Amino acid sequence: MKKLMLPIGNFFFKYRNQAFPLIIVALFIAARPTTAILGSAALEQWKDIVALLIVLAGLVLRATVIGYAYIKRGGLNKRVYAKDLVTEGMFGVCRNPLYVGNMLVYSGLFLFHGNPVVVIIGCLLFAFIYQCIIYAEEEFLADKFGEAYRAYCLDTPRWGLKLSAFSTATEGMAFNFKRVIAKDYSTMSSTLIALLATEFYRVSVDSISQQEMSYAILLLAVFVGVIALTGLVSSLKKLGVFDDMVTAHQ
Repeated sequence: MKKLMLPIGNFFFKYRNQAFPLIIVALFIAARPTTAILGSAALEQWKDIVALLIVLAGLVLRATVIGYAYIKRGGLNKRVYAKDLVTEGMFGVCRNPLYVGNMLVYSGLFLFHGNPVVVIIGCLLFAFIYQCIIYAEEEFLADKFGEAYRAYCLDTPRWGLKLSAFSTATEGMAFNFKRVIAKDYSTMSSTLIALLATEFYRVSVDSISQQEMSYAILLLAVFVGVIALTGLVSSLKKLGVFDDMVTAHQ
């Protein structure tokens, strides 16, 4: 099974930036978002709160990872690659902390949509894809770093968070807030856009009532604001505002 998953992992490692948004859009279009759970609007609201908390947990985890120790996530020429074996920062807590953060974000987005088909298929599909990617990365790292990587694997979980190791793994390190903004603003922006688009879809799926009109306008205004802020951060990055970041691991 693992041998079959390796080429899938290499494929999605290379094309994930294109494939993942297409998969999400296809799932969200294929099934309408829920407006009430078992006929209860209150349950729907609680479900949305839980979903948003899961998304927030994923973004916070990603920020913590990048703020302490950044690695070049795109590999080399879109192929799995690592110059160094990074074991400090959150990589001393989990071998794949960014992927754990991503799974939390995606799971929260699917739950926010709410349709059982989207939630189940979305979560299972992305978990499978990420496991395939992890297998591909593990094969490369084991070949390149040998015994050092195997020792790292024995001490650090693949998916779990060994929080007891956090203080040791980050000892002497300073959290780099600028790097978080520069490297992860697009993820934060795309997540907010997905949430806003899903909520607008939910409001307008049949027709926008007079009572919902002001809320729909607010959603559109926030959407435009997120786009504008994303453009601003992108421009500041190009101007070199974030150039004093700590050098990233390649």
